[in-house]
Amino acid sequence: MKTPLFTGGVSRRGILKGASAIGGAAVLGPMGARMARAQPTRGGTLRIGVAHGSTTDSLDPGSWENDFTILLAHTRNNFLTEIAPDGSLVPEIAESWEASNGAREWVFTIRSGVQYHSGRTVTAEDVIASINHHRGEESTSAAKPIVEDIVELRADGMNVHVTLGSGNADFPFIMSDYHIPILPATDGTIDPQTTDGCGPYAIEELEMGVGARLVRHDGYWKSNTSWFDAVEITAIHDDAARQNALISGQLDYIDTVDLNTVHLLQRASGIQILSVTGTQHYGLPMDTRAAPFSDNNVRLALKYAIDRDQMVETVLNGYGAVGNDHPIGPGQRFFNTELPQKTLDPDRARHHLREAGMENLSVDIHLADAAFAGAIDAGVLFSETAAEAGIDLNVVREPNDGYWSNVWMQLPFTGTYWGGRPTEDWMFATAYSDGAAWNESYWSHERFNELLVAARAELDQELRREMYFEMQQLVSDEGGTIIPMFANYVGAHGDHLVRPDTVANNWRNDGHRIAERWWFA
Repeated sequence: MKTPLFTGGVSRRGILKGASAIGGAAVLGPMGARMARAQPTRGGTLRIGVAHGSTTDSLDPGSWENDFTILLAHTRNNFLTEIAPDGSLVPEIAESWEASNGAREWVFTIRSGVQYHSGRTVTAEDVIASINHHRGEESTSAAKPIVEDIVELRADGMNVHVTLGSGNADFPFIMSDYHIPILPATDGTIDPQTTDGCGPYAIEELEMGVGARLVRHDGYWKSNTSWFDAVEITAIHDDAARQNALISGQLDYIDTVDLNTVHLLQRASGIQILSVTGTQHYGLPMDTRAAPFSDNNVRLALKYAIDRDQMVETVLNGYGAVGNDHPIGPGQRFFNTELPQKTLDPDRARHHLREAGMENLSVDIHLADAAFAGAIDAGVLFSETAAEAGIDLNVVREPNDGYWSNVWMQLPFTGTYWGGRPTEDWMFATAYSDGAAWNESYWSHERFNELLVAARAELDQELRREMYFEMQQLVSDEGGTIIPMFANYVGAHGDHLVRPDTVANNWRNDGHRIAERWWFA
């Protein structure tokens, strides 16, 4: 008989059996909350419920793409660099780094004495093999595009020398990418299916699409972190089941809250809502190659025909911020604070239609809630305000199944979701540069692409700021994607679980490092 996962903790079957309506469960409350201690103390098992995870998930880091695998990665692994809660970059496996030759050449000094769960010690050769796993013509890794500019990697003792094809001042940020954990190498290659790692917790049990149990790695090199004895991560796709498990005390933390019922969760005794504004944003990309979207006046008319405040209040229940048609979040280093905010303006929308030689416009927008939660509702709201500007916006409901393969980047006007990226260059290069695989609006702008290359190699931070300010203005005023709102990361936890004063906003779950940074009262 198969041993049930998490024999000492939460039962996933029990959680799923409790998938009744959240309103009915709100009367159930956990045991009385305890006052948080000023200093963290060790002990206890952190039980996390996540909204993602699939039986097709893999240990291969190049395949990681959902919050179950990304959270598991940061709980089990370390990376060359780490994005701190305040958004700055700090050393992890690399204790320092230095650039030369216009940011084309980098030297990373690898921390000595870092121990894998297996007892082996991290070497410079491990770092090179971990990066090389994502390189080469035969690589299928999702990280292949961000390491393809690497020309050469070589080890010199505990130093790793990296040569790039062109300068990149943000290269150390790229090395924090969740696809590139440092794993042990044998004969110059890593085993992508290894369960070994050099992070705070070691895998004890794992069933993809179901859950994982990890125990604290006593040999972990960071002494003032990783307060829990163990961590259990359970995949629970059903919103009601996940929230009920938190309320009834079966879980300590859930990574995603249903915004339609968050008000009910707030009423439950001993529950705290965690809402963090970061780079997560929802968009409506238009194919700029296809009429009528090939005319920027049409794109501008649509941008002035949407009520952004209404979107945030209705679709996000207030858990977010208005967007300004570019993907850079207000917490990022080079966010353009001088760019005028677009608002609903039917008269201005009509003006741009006339500039395009039109008195009115009729277009279809193809949406499914697979694009982002509330996408259909967002489309209906958009159609109502667009009508005030003489735009007949027909919302075509597409099936959730197959949306990302059959609708997104296939039809001329759709919906999209982005978690964002830690740096401006990373985000722009991924989805806005000419020819990028995920340039979902097929936008091509000569000046933008010139600035993208120049800013990437520029080490003068003030000059970079000027360049990124201009790039945001170009994307906002001439780009092919409407970005009406930035969606907060909204989770919840029992008040017996203590979080630091500053919670990271680069990803949900405190940058997916909750197991390392939080503790029990």
